[in-house]
Amino acid sequence: MTEPPARHDAPSQTAVLLINLGTPEAPTTKAVRMYLREFLSDPRVVETSRPLWLMILNGLVLNFRPARSAVKYQAIWTEEGSPLRVHTERQTKLLRGFLHEAGYRVRVEHAMRYGQPSIGDALSRLKAEGCDHILLLPLYPQYSASTTATAFDRAFAWAQACRSQPEFRTVRSYPDNPGYIAALAASVREHWAKYGQPDDDYRLVMSYHGVPRSTLKVGDTTFCECHKTSRLLAEALGLTEDKYAVCFQSRFGSSKWLEPYTTDTLKALGQAGVKRVDIICPGFVSDCLETLEEIAIEGREDFLTAGGSEFHFIHCLNERDDWIRALGELAARHMAGWPTSGEEPNKELVECLLRARKLGAPC
Repeated sequence: MTEPPARHDAPSQTAVLLINLGTPEAPTTKAVRMYLREFLSDPRVVETSRPLWLMILNGLVLNFRPARSAVKYQAIWTEEGSPLRVHTERQTKLLRGFLHEAGYRVRVEHAMRYGQPSIGDALSRLKAEGCDHILLLPLYPQYSASTTATAFDRAFAWAQACRSQPEFRTVRSYPDNPGYIAALAASVREHWAKYGQPDDDYRLVMSYHGVPRSTLKVGDTTFCECHKTSRLLAEALGLTEDKYAVCFQSRFGSSKWLEPYTTDTLKALGQAGVKRVDIICPGFVSDCLETLEEIAIEGREDFLTAGGSEFHFIHCLNERDDWIRALGELAARHMAGWPTSGEEPNKELVECLLRARKLGAPC
């Protein structure tokens, strides 16, 4: 990384970097293979013997999985491109507008942990533009080492190459953030207003991205934070415990993952005579393959085939006004004390200016 020329009289600037998981560039086998190679090579994502896994990944997984996954991506791809990318770009633009209207003169950009724009490239651009205070805000309400932590790892690895590092703050998680919970609850109420209030033969299913069960034993807080979000959402909606279910999707490999699994839950509800299921994915704030294909298409088939009568998928928060407001308030709280008017000089560096000029520094 080539750093821009130092300016000792530059004003301090603040930036918010939204971070999402990432997406293939196209719904093709080639593009999906490139994406999966980067994603599944991350030791935070697959925690097992490194040499053995890389042999399996390159010898088996990348030869068979990309073609199957490409078909799934084709089912949800839009004219604008990948849904996850489209929603993340829109959220970035709307958050920028919200903060500017609130008086915050800060940069707001986004990056993907896997794929483009990369975290390193985004941080390099922000640094080149003079941002010396950067808030890292992952779009993962619940913490996981395989999502949140690996995003921070990448940012800090980038910083290792900086002589003059920006000041970082991180948002670890926000599973109980009032604005986030309120936005989820409002989306469910709006769905009920359209499709009718729940009755005795109803369940609200809350599905989260799973992780191996072993991660719970070594300190990952995903399971607990997912249940916290679910409890608060149920309370906000006035649902008793028998009217909602918490489950986990996207299992990969043969090891035990957090249970119950979403597919098993939907089948069991259909077989038990539950007529209607509404399903929401609180762990995803942008619709993507895991929500639009795995839940809205495959999940529907699981429930209806098992005997259910009515299945509804509740879209992610995406560009909802209440969600953008909650995201903006979350960012503002974590930027407290930082320069956000766009005019504050970096006082320490300004004081250094005269001395630096005497030494011939490029001020």
